[in-house]
Amino acid sequence: MALDVRAIRAGYPALADGYAYLDGAAGTQVPASVIDAISAAHRSGLGNAGGAFPASKRSDAITAECRQALADLVGGTAAGVILGPNMTTLTYRLAATLAKSWQPGDEVIVSRLDHDANVRPWVQAAVRAGAAVRWAEVDLPSGELDAGQYDALLTGRTRLVAVTAASNVIGTRPDVAAITAKARAAGALSYVDGVHATPHGPADIAALGADFYATSAYKWSGPHIGAVIADPALLERLRPDKLASSPDTVPERFEQGTPAFADLAGVTAAVDHLASLDSSAAGTRRERVLASMAAAQEHEQRLFAVMLNGLAAMRGVTLYGKAHRRTATAFFTVEGWTPAQVAAHLAEARVNVWNGHNYAWELTGVLGIRDSGSAVRAGLVHYNDRSDVDRLLASVAELAG
Repeated sequence: MALDVRAIRAGYPALADGYAYLDGAAGTQVPASVIDAISAAHRSGLGNAGGAFPASKRSDAITAECRQALADLVGGTAAGVILGPNMTTLTYRLAATLAKSWQPGDEVIVSRLDHDANVRPWVQAAVRAGAAVRWAEVDLPSGELDAGQYDALLTGRTRLVAVTAASNVIGTRPDVAAITAKARAAGALSYVDGVHATPHGPADIAALGADFYATSAYKWSGPHIGAVIADPALLERLRPDKLASSPDTVPERFEQGTPAFADLAGVTAAVDHLASLDSSAAGTRRERVLASMAAAQEHEQRLFAVMLNGLAAMRGVTLYGKAHRRTATAFFTVEGWTPAQVAAHLAEARVNVWNGHNYAWELTGVLGIRDSGSAVRAGLVHYNDRSDVDRLLASVAELAG
């Protein structure tokens, strides 16, 4: 079913300012239901976890509900949901934990397609452990990450494969399931960065074959909370550094410090919001999420075709990446103008986009644009409409001549 985008947009207070929010790849706006959930949690009175009094029990209930909501979003198990401030922090934490068992001569595989948050933690952990780093390369100009190359990269000493479910700048969606299957056959674990993929379609950890799946709520209309989802049995085998006095249970042993309980209530509200995007969807929250995110993906791809065709038709505009499967994310430059100048011009036209490398450090290096200001990124999410795209195209055309 097609989304009722007008009704969806009406639920986002920030969209009333008249700007075209095409900066969703860096962080989305939040609907009133999320704002209200966070406010209501604060108003109700909250306490730290594990207490005997009602405010503490409310915090415990909010945390449990958040874990279940995230499990429903990605197809995981609530007992395997690790919560934290953001994906980068959690990935560093998991990298340090996993690397405790690595030995000199062991190997980890990272890719040039990934956001640096799924590269640098593993590279740095490998260096400390004396393990080798092997690189999966991006095909140019397609921007594809060929799964076949992992046959040569994987060995009996491979301990971990880190790979993105979608590039945060060129949108490429590699065949993660094929990559993780190869990793599993070689006896290696897989860590899948789902931060950019999760907002743009149905997410299913089992289908992807991910041992660890990372996501960030602020990329899908929630607050700034990150999560890593894994099989609780796998987490039971891992011993992260932690305070002697903090819980040793799973997943709590991976969570450092007191969480932002009210924001966790906002995460649950954001998942409920995503589940409601397709008003005809029925069944469990998981079933409604899958239906709604499929409808959101179709909506985004229809708009993306207009955006891509419009940009490609302009003289002087260079588009990066043309993978067969990709999210609705465009990365481009305009001849004669720096990416910063293009972004500033678009801002004057009340169009929000990002410029720079956007933490796609390795990819922008391979593309040869990292040191020249990288490119402009315009991304679509479920609340964008045709007027947003038309305004972007009209403004870029003014520069492209």
